[in-house]
Amino acid sequence: MRKPRRNDRTRPLELLVLSGILGVFAGLVVLMSTRELVVALIFTGIAFIVSLVVLAMLSLAVQPTGDEKIDLAEQDDEQGNRPLGH
Repeated sequence: MRKPRRNDRTRPLELLVLSGILGVFAGLVVLMSTRELVVALIFTGIAFIVSLVVLAMLSLAVQPTGDEKIDLAEQDDEQGNRPLGH
């Protein structure tokens, strides 16, 4: 079995960083408009969680490429979990 590529390992970190940036941006907008720190922190957390869930769902919706399909098939063969029917 081959080792995961660097791109495969950093993918979750990219999602977290992008969600964090979106959360901080939403928090700053709320802070500048309301001038209340507690409300801004609440909106920062909500925006972080919502953006993380949306980005994760979008990344799951992407179809695997040819290399990824081959890798998935190799993993199934190694574990003895051959897909049935196709």
